[in-house]
Amino acid sequence: ISIFPVICSENWYCMDMDYVHSVEALIPGVQGRVLGALARTQGDLSMRQVAKLAAVSPTQASEVLGRLGKLGVIQRRDVGRSALVTLDRSNAAGQLIERLATLHRDVLEQLRGAATDIAPAPAALVVFGSFARGQATPASDVDVLAVRPKGIGADDPHWISSLGHWADLAGHITGNPVNLLDVALSDVRPRPKLDGRLWRNIKTDGISLVGPDPEDITKP
Repeated sequence: ISIFPVICSENWYCMDMDYVHSVEALIPGVQGRVLGALARTQGDLSMRQVAKLAAVSPTQASEVLGRLGKLGVIQRRDVGRSALVTLDRSNAAGQLIERLATLHRDVLEQLRGAATDIAPAPAALVVFGSFARGQATPASDVDVLAVRPKGIGADDPHWISSLGHWADLAGHITGNPVNLLDVALSDVRPRPKLDGRLWRNIKTDGISLVGPDPEDITKP
């Protein structure tokens, strides 16, 4: 069992993408907070509700919503004296904001696609931990269980090179450092030789990129 952290080199910045507040991470300031609040809410919101969710003042929320309304990013409807707003998901810019708010799902698909180039192919490749739960903050790593196929040792040069290349690419795709837990197939079948708590986390939260679902990894 080996753990290989991806370390930031002198030629690139240490990465710290926030997947809990991905909109705010890339659109800083009051406007990002308001857009994040709208993107994470499906129903209509009052101005005060937007302000509360975005943690800004009602005046700030009103100013930003006014600008967004002119851009066509939000829909507004008046109910009595109150104005209710929602992100316009038929608007092209609104769609991009919603995709940014659900960036975690797109990133998982990109990681899955990139993993098809790992050769020899892993018996299983599973993302687990905070990233798998959609709770990765700027302080979070991307934890990955890589199960080597039968007959491949930890020192196999092709495995090391190919898996390492994927991990480097995964770090750039996610914007967060990647921690690889590299294990042999015999370490998980028929009974996992991993720390009990770690294995429970992998089974509970893990998302498979290659191979069976986490709960089925131990099956022959």
